Amino acid sequence: MEWLLFATALLVAFSNGANDNFKGFATVWGSDTLAYREALILATLATVAGSLASWFLAESLVQQFTGKGLVPDAVASTPLFIMGVASGTAATVLLATRLGLPVSTTHALIGGLIGAGLGQSGGAVHFGALAQTFLLPLLLSPVLAGLLGLLAYRLFRLAPAHKDCACVLAPEPIRLPAGDATQVLQVSAPGLVWAPAAACDRLAPAVRVSVPRSLDRLHVLSAMSICFARGVNDTPKLTALLVAAQVFNTQASIALIGMAMALGGLMFARRVAHTMGQRVVRMDHAQGLAANLITAGLVLLASKLGLPVSTTHVAVGSIAGVGASAKTLNWPVLRNVLLSWLATLPLALALAFLVLRVLREAVS
Repeated sequence: MEWLLFATALLVAFSNGANDNFKGFATVWGSDTLAYREALILATLATVAGSLASWFLAESLVQQFTGKGLVPDAVASTPLFIMGVASGTAATVLLATRLGLPVSTTHALIGGLIGAGLGQSGGAVHFGALAQTFLLPLLLSPVLAGLLGLLAYRLFRLAPAHKDCACVLAPEPIRLPAGDATQVLQVSAPGLVWAPAAACDRLAPAVRVSVPRSLDRLHVLSAMSICFARGVNDTPKLTALLVAAQVFNTQASIALIGMAMALGGLMFARRVAHTMGQRVVRMDHAQGLAANLITAGLVLLASKLGLPVSTTHVAVGSIAGVGASAKTLNWPVLRNVLLSWLATLPLALALAFLVLRVLREAVS
């Protein structure tokens, strides 16, 4: 049973990687800043780094997703309960990935915890703890991300688009009279100019920086920060399955979960990447950078505070906010994504409940 639990927990991590790993780079690929393969490699490396960092940054999330507090402690540590949670979560996320829908593994996990709790403990699920600890952050985070996305796009529009070059002019010597026979040499301060590229060509600056190229680099770094933040936030939730089963210690569990997430993303990320990067909205690098910075900031803050937000919800919320403000949002695609979110928790709940009941009949 221990090895079966181990395999099922890794399947959850694998499905999570397939559905979530690329989400940070959706705007990078969608804006043609990087090719898919390059973006996928960077997304994977950043996710693994976040997984390893979660040991130090998000330890409290491990305890929340063992199920303790939501169901009786005696139930949360039983193999059947853990198997039900893992099976319901993995099946739900794998189905969504096959359909190309960016769903929340956090939602699926919560549904699995409730379904397994109802099936194992005779309905002894603490719904008050569920609403306060889990559902409130999950409901508020995409709304907040969307509002910040609307604001961020309006702020980016204030910058003149035609000024695409920043350059530093070398200081020039100035001779000042000092009495009848001597002159004092004074050096002027370097000058900073932000202007169109043609104007920078005429000035012959000492240092020249391309604004679009710099924004592209910042865009990629912001995407890596999202993948890192997602690794920090999601790894503890999945590690909790192995910790609750007492199969491995926390450090070993984090390493194994991180590797399974990386493998899932490398193999099966493309369908969800296409939905988020090219169907919900098409962005330029400035819009993508704004959406990514919002996502990374909110997810890292939530991880530090121990709040179980969904990187999927935050990322889609910020992308939708920017797209709505820019009037480029594909509303029918967004509607399908939102409907998949509504179905995630009850589907995982039902599957976890059924799996646990089948396992109970098999072992009795």
